[in-house]
Amino acid sequence: MNDLEFSFEPSPWQVWLRTKQMGDSVSAAELLTLLEDESEDAAEDALQELEMACMALDLSELPRNVATGEAAARLRQEQQLIQKGLKPSMLEENDPLRVYLEEVAATPAFGDENLLAQEAGHGSESAMLQLTNLGLGRVIALAGEHVGYGVLLLDLIQEGSLGLWQAIRNYSCGDYAAHRDKWIRFYLAKAIVLQARSRGVGQKLRTAMEDYRAVDERLLGDLGRNPTVYEIAEELHLSVEETEAVRRMLENARMMQKNHPEEKEEEPTQDDEQAVENTGLFQMRARIAELLSGLDTADQQLLTLRFGLEGGLPMSTEEVGRKLGLTPDEVTAREASALSALRKK
Repeated sequence: MNDLEFSFEPSPWQVWLRTKQMGDSVSAAELLTLLEDESEDAAEDALQELEMACMALDLSELPRNVATGEAAARLRQEQQLIQKGLKPSMLEENDPLRVYLEEVAATPAFGDENLLAQEAGHGSESAMLQLTNLGLGRVIALAGEHVGYGVLLLDLIQEGSLGLWQAIRNYSCGDYAAHRDKWIRFYLAKAIVLQARSRGVGQKLRTAMEDYRAVDERLLGDLGRNPTVYEIAEELHLSVEETEAVRRMLENARMMQKNHPEEKEEEPTQDDEQAVENTGLFQMRARIAELLSGLDTADQQLLTLRFGLEGGLPMSTEEVGRKLGLTPDEVTAREASALSALRKK
């Protein structure tokens, strides 16, 4: 049998994203359920595609205020601090969050953001610095709105700052404040999704959908009619809002399955298996070569190394980066772009 396993068949999350439009807001909860069995690299790829498509992550269906583990006490404290207005004086003198807040407060920040954004778009480093200083307060404010999802505030601020920098680098025209906030919110949401994934939230959400379906079917038989969300919520011991969120996820999953049904595979005969054995490797290599021929040489080499297309073992983004003189982030971005181009063929 051939030892080359490479397929351009889309993953469930890729199929799901194809139903969305550029700039759409997508459910973080649905994404997590689709990424449940995927690798860390696949999760990063999914978020990279969302970023490239300028999509927003809707966190409204994710569980909140369920802090556990060693950081639970700190997470609850930070929620209380946000509710009270978050002032440095509320924290201990040597607290890293207090130190950072005081540094931001002492940083000179002035100027018209829209004018500075235009100057930054023309390459002005001083304008970029001023926009950064002006935007840090907004990062802190938006990070405060995202407290409660299990990510420490200082970590949220760090991720939001990366979003601010992307906003500055990518601005071209229009309302800079709206552009800035969109990028900050996306990076905050991305950090929350990755943290939720590490806590197994995707599995919990999938279990909730299975429980919802089971209760719905049981109550239908018991009552002789479709049960209400209130009745299902009572059986699941969830709030009506939580139950409604699960219902929406389940409905979306059904719609996706209806729009993209799985093809029923026929049992292969002995002759079929022999034919695949004799020609499968050749046909796969020919198909891959045909697909890759539409890319430039650099992207062909990157995908060949990344997926082991010439018979070698697949390489990590770090290994490919060292081979091609790129950073891991550059490898990830170029890989996503190249695969996106291939999927359109």
